[in-house]
Amino acid sequence: MSEIKSSQEALIPPVSRREFIATVGVGVASATVLTTGVMEAEPAAETLAHEPTEGSAHHVPISLWVNGTQYEIGVEPRWTLATVLRRELGMTGTKIVCDRGECGACTVIRNDQLIYSCMTLAVDCDRSRIETIEGVALKEKLHPLQQAFIDNDALQCGYCTPGMVMALKHLLDHQPRPALDDVKEACAGNLCRCGTYPNVFKAALEAAQKMR
Repeated sequence: MSEIKSSQEALIPPVSRREFIATVGVGVASATVLTTGVMEAEPAAETLAHEPTEGSAHHVPISLWVNGTQYEIGVEPRWTLATVLRRELGMTGTKIVCDRGECGACTVIRNDQLIYSCMTLAVDCDRSRIETIEGVALKEKLHPLQQAFIDNDALQCGYCTPGMVMALKHLLDHQPRPALDDVKEACAGNLCRCGTYPNVFKAALEAAQKMR
């Protein structure tokens, strides 16, 4: 076994820890705020039928309005909203990190309320209006909050960023003149393991000012 292992390793060029972090970290962060942010929602009048990826006799038909588009989809009763968004609808901007409702990376807006999509059953969201990170941008232009995240370097690994943006967008939608304490409270349920909170707070306050 040792000979096989060494021969396989010989085919892989050595990569330093610094090179790995620089390559993967920047790619994830950029994709989180930019790629998932500028996706334009399809016209609200369109209804899309979706076949589930796994064949099962236990699929329950539900209707979801996601970022302005209606989807008719069959789901298993055990599937969470996060799973349906990512696996069935291909909206991978919503992250599943802790999968137990502790980190907030899966935060989305349902019927104007913040929820952890990893702890919400998809069947309970039938006929709900869902907003995800893919629907935040204004057509081809980033939302002021997304732009402020970039300008203030408010992200590092990027895993928490979609949920953080959704939580703060919900705040700014309802409170256009938030104080610092309001911003802190709004994203208190979103865990950033990289410790970017000071820059996140700056970004939220800056976005609020620009939106006014």
